[in-house]
Amino acid sequence: QVQLVESGGTLVQAGESLTLSCTASGLPFTFSNYAMGWFRQAPGKEREFVAAIRGSYDQADSVKGRFTISRDNAKKTVSLQMNGLKPEDTALYYCAASYGLAYRNLGKRTEYNYWGQGTQVTVSS
Repeated sequence: QVQLVESGGTLVQAGESLTLSCTASGLPFTFSNYAMGWFRQAPGKEREFVAAIRGSYDQADSVKGRFTISRDNAKKTVSLQMNGLKPEDTALYYCAASYGLAYRNLGKRTEYNYWGQGTQVTVSS
């Protein structure tokens, strides 16, 4: 059974930093061959791409310069370091996995077939 478990979400003040983590288990193939992504969904909005990594990485324009994605293949984890948080970053953040995803598709939500339950990030002004 595949599980992606996110952690680290909490309430923070604008300008503060936060690190989200996602730990994978039960993936049928070698973890390093999976693209790992972070997506977020705010109330009343569609789930949107934040960042993803396989060998190289991609990020949404809205988080470039503020968020950094990284992975530890030995620990089967992917992290999202978020600096300079803004109220508009408030959302439920999801971890997702996709086997063998090409770089050009890293930002495509529909290409990911494994999802976590999400962790809530709330940024107050």
